[in-house]
Amino acid sequence: MSTPVRVRFAPSPTGPLHIGGVRTALYNYLFARKMGGKMLLRIEDTDQNRFVPGAEEYILESLRWVGIEIDEGQSMGGPHAPYRQSERREIYQKEAQRLIDEGKAYYAFDTAEELDAMRKRLEEANAPAAQYNSITRMQMRNSLTMKADEVRARIDAGDPYVIRLKTPRKEEVRLNDIIRGWVNVHSSAIDDKVLLKSDGLPTYHLANIVDDHLMGITHVIRGEEWLPSAPLHVLLYRYLGWEDTMPQFAHLPLLLKPEGNGKLSKRDADLGGFPIFPLQWTDPFTGQVAKGFREEGYLPEATVNFLALLGWNPGTEQELFTMDELIASFDLAQVHKAGARFDIQKAQWFNHQYVRQRSDAELAPTVQEQAEAAGFTCSPEKAEKIVALLKGRVNFAREIFTEAGTIFNAPATYDEAIAAAKWNDDAVRAVTAFRDALQSFDGAFVADDIKHALGDAMQQAGIKQGKIMQAMRLALTGSGAGPDLMLTMEIIGKDETMKRLEQALGALHVKS
Repeated sequence: MSTPVRVRFAPSPTGPLHIGGVRTALYNYLFARKMGGKMLLRIEDTDQNRFVPGAEEYILESLRWVGIEIDEGQSMGGPHAPYRQSERREIYQKEAQRLIDEGKAYYAFDTAEELDAMRKRLEEANAPAAQYNSITRMQMRNSLTMKADEVRARIDAGDPYVIRLKTPRKEEVRLNDIIRGWVNVHSSAIDDKVLLKSDGLPTYHLANIVDDHLMGITHVIRGEEWLPSAPLHVLLYRYLGWEDTMPQFAHLPLLLKPEGNGKLSKRDADLGGFPIFPLQWTDPFTGQVAKGFREEGYLPEATVNFLALLGWNPGTEQELFTMDELIASFDLAQVHKAGARFDIQKAQWFNHQYVRQRSDAELAPTVQEQAEAAGFTCSPEKAEKIVALLKGRVNFAREIFTEAGTIFNAPATYDEAIAAAKWNDDAVRAVTAFRDALQSFDGAFVADDIKHALGDAMQQAGIKQGKIMQAMRLALTGSGAGPDLMLTMEIIGKDETMKRLEQALGALHVKS
């Protein structure tokens, strides 16, 4: 029987969750659900200098908003608790000590000044890489170059030290990435990474390997930026004796700037006026506010659909997917290697599609709240009618009220170009005839009946209806274009319709 799939999303609480992180979480979730597996949430907070208050709560809320359900982990609990790395330090220290005892790691006592001097020497000598590795370590202050009693004395005295991996000098390190195929790196290109810092906390490299092993992770699906570290991680699995159960790797493509050149950054978003965070974020130190997809009006299902197709394609023409459809279609083998351009116009297009799919009743409260905040009376029934009229014309629900300006306000001005072209004697006769017809209109003032009333009035006046419709719209809305005019009249009501027709007859004049 094959091992059940277990994946993890392991963000660091160092600020708001980047939208690329949401995509990583989404791909993990889709894969886990597709394979009938489990998804874990682990908080990687071992870098205490970068910890930001509120960031962990932000991560949890972001995942909830987009509909990613965590099966096990932080906030959920589970058999491998704790799921916050800062609470697991003894586990990492034990494994780091095991590596030292087995001669696969060593203590390093080098000061910051000594490390800087080493790098400077290497740079001046035009060395291929200014790094702490299998060659340079023998010139540094560590347990490989010091006597054992001196090492013990320094540790007993409380001198600061780190634990570094003892990278082999001549070994081939290989991994078969699900997305990128075989990756081969010679160990001479891998430096002696710090595994345990002087504060007793692990670096990412040690912590994620230990946790992934102990938590039974079968697939590590993460961003491309971690691909250069993957050979080091394979080496760690080998040294810890876990290579046979090592998870499969899948490194996702980068999210690129809108123009396609370079990695997407917050500065790009600020310059472009679009969000790159799922939720609005207020920096607790500076008070600076960063835009969020949610607060900008994006629906969670639109955001998910947009992100899913940034780097993955189902191989069909289908673009709109429910979460269940994404789960059914998702395949890591169809994730692209090349970076995906972050096209915010495409995100808006997706949102437009999902706004259209929302029921009128779901969107009506937004319109009603905006109308009442602006000083207008708007019943739930009226709000629903406005939504039905306008939701197909907007990208965001909040724009419906803006588009409904001519419903709440009679025109104060009239489009001069339309007036010059369409406001003629026939238009005056048509508007007058329709106004008069409405005076005796006693049925339900609904679109179909209004349409019949208008048709009858134009027939009796001997006017071809198609020739005066733009002028009729001008009289009622001040514009020559807009949503369905019969529905517009139904919403504003009979009295307001007649009032506007009368106003237009007084304000507009036929040019001789």
